[in-house]
Amino acid sequence: MRLFLAVDGGNSKTDVVLGTADGHVLGFVRGPTTSPHSIGLAGALHVLDGLITAVRAEAGLAPTDPIDVAAVYLAGADLPVEVERLHAAISARAWSRTTLVDNDCFALMRAGTSLPDAVAVVCGAGTNCVGRSADGRTARFVALGPISGDWGGGHDLAEHTLRLAARGEDGRGEPTALSAAVAAHFDRARVEQVSIGLHLGEIDPLRIRELAPLLFAVATAGDPVADGLVRRQAEEILAQHRVAADRLGLLGVRHALVLGGGVLRARHPVLHDRVVAGAHAQAPLAEIGVLDAPPAVGAALLALDTLGCRPVAEERLRASMRGLVPTTAVPAVALGNVG
Repeated sequence: MRLFLAVDGGNSKTDVVLGTADGHVLGFVRGPTTSPHSIGLAGALHVLDGLITAVRAEAGLAPTDPIDVAAVYLAGADLPVEVERLHAAISARAWSRTTLVDNDCFALMRAGTSLPDAVAVVCGAGTNCVGRSADGRTARFVALGPISGDWGGGHDLAEHTLRLAARGEDGRGEPTALSAAVAAHFDRARVEQVSIGLHLGEIDPLRIRELAPLLFAVATAGDPVADGLVRRQAEEILAQHRVAADRLGLLGVRHALVLGGGVLRARHPVLHDRVVAGAHAQAPLAEIGVLDAPPAVGAALLALDTLGCRPVAEERLRASMRGLVPTTAVPAVALGNVG
């Protein structure tokens, strides 16, 4: 029985699937981030070790049972040198006979389409984009955050929501319904009190991330300041698609545009409708879809592709993963002493 291991490691969580070459899922576990940008290479390997041990146990594998292919797709695998280092380190662990390693956006793209010409844009906690063409070429961005020009995603939107709310309240910016909404969200009378509470440690700074859904609610209600921020996010998503597709010569030909990540999967009309209309304007033949499966499905499909499996295996895998709830195998732990 040929086996595969599939890893989708995002900025907030990591999903690991163990299955057979005919598409049956034997184990599905979830743990914390394995992004080397967040926890370092040693930390990523430490978490992966625990997750892979857990999924093998869940699947009932003996210690000597081999795995044929491991497809490992991680956030933080952005530069070629980073992919090379990850591939070398993961291969050295001998988790499988064959190892595939790349950025997690490629898993998202494969989960969303089987078309050989495709672009994927993820907008979740952050944002990124990759593309591929039928002739094997790929397009990607440096994706190192603000230092490489990146903007967008839930964390950026939340921080800008707080900023606009504060400026709208004190007069430096345009008046906006965001001010009252942000103050109420933190049970304060004014945004100024929210800012002071954050500064003094009375409010956990991580709670700022809660403001992204609030932004979309206020924008949907018609607030022009909130709507302007959503429009900026739509323009950024469209810019990523346009540049990646143009690099691969896809703007004028049929290709898939896969949209993923929590912000895009929510299908907020004020964002979604703009993205769809803008994508069709710049690439009339683009086939746009919002990912409705876990990105780990894409990592598993890339493993099945490597094994040369038949389409029926893909259908069985997708059906098996639909509604499947992962076991929480490795808690988020302090990794400061790892490596």
